[in-house]
Amino acid sequence: MDYSSTLWTLGVSFVLAVLLGPVCIPILRRMKFGQTVREEGPQSHLKKTGTPTMGGIIILLALTLAYLKFADGGLAFWAILVACLGFGLVGFLDDYIKVVLKRSLGLTAKQKLFGQLLFSIIFCVLLHRMGHSTAISFPGIDGSLDLGWGYYALVIIIFFASSNAVNFTDGLDGLLSGTSALAFGAYTLIALEAAQSQSAIFSAAMIGAVLGFLVYNAHPAKVFMGDTGSLGIGGGLAAVAILTKTELLLIIIGGVFVLEMLSVIIQVASFKTRGKRVFKMSPIHHHFELTGWSEWRVVTVFWTVGLVLAALGFILYKGL
Repeated sequence: MDYSSTLWTLGVSFVLAVLLGPVCIPILRRMKFGQTVREEGPQSHLKKTGTPTMGGIIILLALTLAYLKFADGGLAFWAILVACLGFGLVGFLDDYIKVVLKRSLGLTAKQKLFGQLLFSIIFCVLLHRMGHSTAISFPGIDGSLDLGWGYYALVIIIFFASSNAVNFTDGLDGLLSGTSALAFGAYTLIALEAAQSQSAIFSAAMIGAVLGFLVYNAHPAKVFMGDTGSLGIGGGLAAVAILTKTELLLIIIGGVFVLEMLSVIIQVASFKTRGKRVFKMSPIHHHFELTGWSEWRVVTVFWTVGLVLAALGFILYKGL
């Protein structure tokens, strides 16, 4: 496994996503797969109403085609596909119900939970068949802790946390596309260092796909990825973190996603217990918008934070 293969994968995935945009976006627009914007959100977002959503299809198609072309197969290959496409399917169903069937809530909480749990369990079964270690290591500290069967409970928690945290981050033009590319950049390097070829190829394919999508998703966005894209990205990110044995390091590399999720948890907990809001609006990217930051400023600041955290995560992995 070498760097040239990952670069080829990234390049092919990027080109595919760019080529798929002009094909998929008009179809989504004709089928009236338009975004509904929250009225209580920033007023500047109201003009985005009707922008085609479910553009995550572009990401997943480009990613899958490039991954199939350059990956070698095996259980790790199938485990990653199950995680990414499985969670993407849950997101697609949620989007379809909301946008096409006009049921604003999409899948019920129980239905979404069941879908996420189902694909998490399938991933766990494949992990077990691979003989994957059930020990976890702590960043910057020698030694590890074997959790035994409890490790699989941790895997399921990681999938739920990752997919939902990434989903919360998808709220501004280009925000998730850029931050996810940075996180997968760190995991491409980590997977190469760990000789995890399937994880490296997948991560490179994801970078290419989200950057190709960013061509159409940068402000002002011509298309949104929807839950189809965000849940697929979150599932793929969790899978790569688990396969590279960097489960806890994901908290740092995906730190932007963690902050987004924590802001929602804090906001809800504060309002329910004290009747007061901590932030002007959650997730936290909307808080900064409502304090007067432009959308582009919020996105670029979050990209910068994502870059720093991705670099920090890789440095900790290398033990430098």
